[in-house]
Amino acid sequence: MVTEPEWRHVRRDGATALVLAGILFLTGCSSEPAEDGGGQGRPTPKPAATGTLEELAKKAGCDPNVQTDAAELRQANCKTSGRRYVLTTFATDRGQREWINEAKDYGGSYLVGRRWVAVGEPDVVAALRGRLGGTVETASPHHSGTSGGGGSEDGHSGHHTS
Repeated sequence: MVTEPEWRHVRRDGATALVLAGILFLTGCSSEPAEDGGGQGRPTPKPAATGTLEELAKKAGCDPNVQTDAAELRQANCKTSGRRYVLTTFATDRGQREWINEAKDYGGSYLVGRRWVAVGEPDVVAALRGRLGGTVETASPHHSGTSGGGGSEDGHSGHHTS
């Protein structure tokens, strides 16, 4: 019998639903892709910041309001220059990628670094990228309940067209 990683139990207990509800609240179900440079001759962004939730929040200019403090992930609501976003750190790379893949079913813009994600409106994510580095990923909402929404860590848009 194969045992599942501990973080999967958090998902079953509703933590993911709370995180995704926060994302929907902040993004307003926005499905517009974020600017990612798209080969327009822009310089390569600085490497993604690293650190704890509090360290990343400080670099972003945020006093974090921690909402989830679990072994698998920590999440805080942040506000910088009057704009709100969610900052989440992860215990593992795999946990982060699975969270992102599931969250993308709800659309939105994501700034992704090593074991952290910032979620907000496209302009907020773009501004945070200047402070934290990282890669922008975007996705359109999917209502089929399947994961695997688009986007990639190299900055390509996950905006789908039919």
